[in-house]
Amino acid sequence: MKLNAQQLRTIPVDIAEAKKVKRNPITIICDNVLDTYNVGAIFRLADAVAAEKVYLCGATETPPNSKIKKASINTWQWVEWEYIATAKEAIMKVRGSADAKAMADKQKAEGTRLPDGQGKQKIQIIAVEQDTRSKPFYQVEYQFPLAIVVGNETYGVSKEVLDMADAIVELPMWGINKSLNVMVSCGIVLYEVMKQIDTIKYY
Repeated sequence: MKLNAQQLRTIPVDIAEAKKVKRNPITIICDNVLDTYNVGAIFRLADAVAAEKVYLCGATETPPNSKIKKASINTWQWVEWEYIATAKEAIMKVRGSADAKAMADKQKAEGTRLPDGQGKQKIQIIAVEQDTRSKPFYQVEYQFPLAIVVGNETYGVSKEVLDMADAIVELPMWGINKSLNVMVSCGIVLYEVMKQIDTIKYY
């Protein structure tokens, strides 16, 4: 089922239909993203790439919120989300969830019970930020499962989160402007992820 903006704004959410959407193992973590229009746009982006979940952390505003509703064109109702006090805690949670899922999947496939600590699937944590350690977004090899962390519009992704990331990526800037909008940056990185992994075969 595909809905246009007007339909998304007016048609009530059908939870059963929402659950039928095949999700990609992508999580978006908002680390103190303050602009509610950015938050809403990130929900719209999360729906576009069929992300599994959005974590709203710290001072990030949460639904229901009129600006989030408007910018997301109601996609916040289709995408699973959760508030967590800090992005650091969100990363710890997604790492734990990925480990547990990988173990359960392997046990199911083999019909066995694995010893503790075996069968773990590492989730790749990617922070989108300008930093001395960052690489151009197109020079990093992405893999599923994956979490993208985006940060505050002024201060960026917090240092403790950058230290936890498997990779820090940035968008090269060739003009006078130093940086791009947080949602735009997140979108460019996510579509590079989708291109590399080629899940949707759109080329």
